[in-house]
This record gives sequence, structure tokens and C-alpha cells, in this order.
Amino acid sequence: MSPTFSAIKPAIPLVLASTSVSRYALLQKLGLEFTTCAPDVDETPMPGESAQSLVKRLAVSKAKAGGASFPGALSIGSDQVAVIDGQIMGKPLTEEKARQQLARAAGKSVTFYTALALHDGRCGDTEVILVPFTVHFRQLTTQQIANYVAREQPLYCAGSFMCEGLGIALFSRLEGDDPNALIGLPLIALTRLLANKGIDVLGA
Repeated sequence: MSPTFSAIKPAIPLVLASTSVSRYALLQKLGLEFTTCAPDVDETPMPGESAQSLVKRLAVSKAKAGGASFPGALSIGSDQVAVIDGQIMGKPLTEEKARQQLARAAGKSVTFYTALALHDGRCGDTEVILVPFTVHFRQLTTQQIANYVAREQPLYCAGSFMCEGLGIALFSRLEGDDPNALIGLPLIALTRLLANKGIDVLGA
């Protein structure tokens, strides 16, 4: 999938190692040309692996997979998990599980850990940053939860919601440095990593 928008071509080719439509749309905001690829990464957690360690490992693995497909490029990898009561919430995949996740989250706080990795195919270096973001859910009735799941079908979203859509109605408060991190790609951190590689997104 290639970009279809008017953008600046960076001095170093840029690759998004993801097939996520949301991450693609977020990266477009920076106004840089990029291409995408599907990273072949096993996302199974290791025994005893913490949420933070898991997403950092997967983000790095995805970035390196992108680098293997596009030698010499800067490859972006990202991964995200939601944690409630100390336990990881995966993608629900079914409406029933989505309703169960949201019922569990109602009235509570859920922390999302999003890891961002940038792999430099020229030298082999990889930088990784972990960005937390906390969502405070309001109290929700069983019917409100059922209505939301039926309308938005968040079956492939960690936490069972899409904050860029109707999911915003589920919350009482959002807490974090970069709302883009909640959607899946922390752009503030990414602009910093790109600047470290000589790419100024505000440059001519």
C-alpha cells in the first residue's frame, strides 16, 4: 500500500511495518512519504512477560521485520496492549467478549502501553520508546455496552473500543501525553526519533 497524499519525500526512505489502517492514517499526519509492509511477527507473549516488555519486544521485532523487507530504510514498528487490574486485555474478536471487556472496564481505569520502535537499516540500530496512556471509563449500563459494540464492532481493538469514533462516549477522562498513542502510534515520540535521524517533519 503506497501513500496517496501529497507529502514530502524524506532523505531516508520511511517504512511503516504495519497493516493497521489507523496507524497508516496517523502517520499521514506528519506529511512524509512512506510505504508500508506486513511484518511477519509472532505476537504470543513469553511466560511471565510483563505488558511493557511484551509491547517493546514486539515493536522492535516489527520494525526489524520492516527493515529486512526494505534495506537501508527507516522502519517504524509499534505495538499496544491494554491493562486492567494488572492483567492484559487482548483483542476481543467476538461481540460477546467485547461486551465482557467493557463491562469489566466500566467505572475503572485502563492503562494502554504503546511501544514505538525505529530501526535504521543503514547501521542496524533500533530505538524504542514506551508511551503509557490511561483511560478512565464512566459507569455504563449493560444496554449501553451492547449498543456500542453492535454499532462500532470493535472486535480487533485492544480494550474493545475505538476512541477515534463512538468509543469516546465511553470515557469520563483521558490521561496521557499524546492522544495518538491511544490510537496506536505516538506521533510526538516518533517526531523525536525521526529528528534523531536527521528528519525534521517541519523542514522544507
